[in-house]
Amino acid sequence: MKRLRHADLGIYPRALVSLVRHPAIIVVPLLAAVVSLLLEQLQNLATDPLGGAGGSIFGLIVQMVYGFSFGVAIMYANDVQRSRRTNFDSIWEEARRKAGGILLATIGFYFVLYVAGLVGGLIGGFGSIILQLVAAYFLIYTVPAAAIGGMPGSLALSASIRAVKNDYVGTAILAVVFIALWIALPQFAVAWLAPFGYYAAIFGLAALHAIVLGYLAFPFSKQYDDIAFTRFW
Repeated sequence: MKRLRHADLGIYPRALVSLVRHPAIIVVPLLAAVVSLLLEQLQNLATDPLGGAGGSIFGLIVQMVYGFSFGVAIMYANDVQRSRRTNFDSIWEEARRKAGGILLATIGFYFVLYVAGLVGGLIGGFGSIILQLVAAYFLIYTVPAAAIGGMPGSLALSASIRAVKNDYVGTAILAVVFIALWIALPQFAVAWLAPFGYYAAIFGLAALHAIVLGYLAFPFSKQYDDIAFTRFW
């Protein structure tokens, strides 16, 4: 009978300490956040005259930029947690070699979510949301699989599913933390930053996104590294 693995909750406070000690991990996520702002402005200029047509293309590009930056941060975090001597130049060189795989894995992730949404829409009710959440749960390690394991595209998707099966509980906790920090927290931040003006709000959110990605890179890399190639019986 399969034995459940005990979730390591200590990875979350340790991630905060690691982020403080290695702030360079947010460099690429911060650059991605700035690029996403520029793309959003370009999207408004390019698609508004067309009634918003083409907005999904810009949205996918933004997700690819964030996916790649998260992959870079995960590689950095993985080296730190394995006590390897690392620096930004070596991580960037590795990221360039794995860029194609990370981008393909990111596209695959969002394609599956898109299909899940379409299928769920045929069911009706909350079917679309439920199926997308299920898909996102099982594919949560897609970027780590591409960044750490070097697995591109569909191989990264399969690797994520196998990793989830090795630790359902730890993965669920990781998913909740991701939703809280990447989706819910910015919603509160918008309300807090709004009185400071438009530009303060958008640049504040960009900085927040970069910090969140840098922080999440540590538990994502540790969790995947611990369970990807291990069966718990």
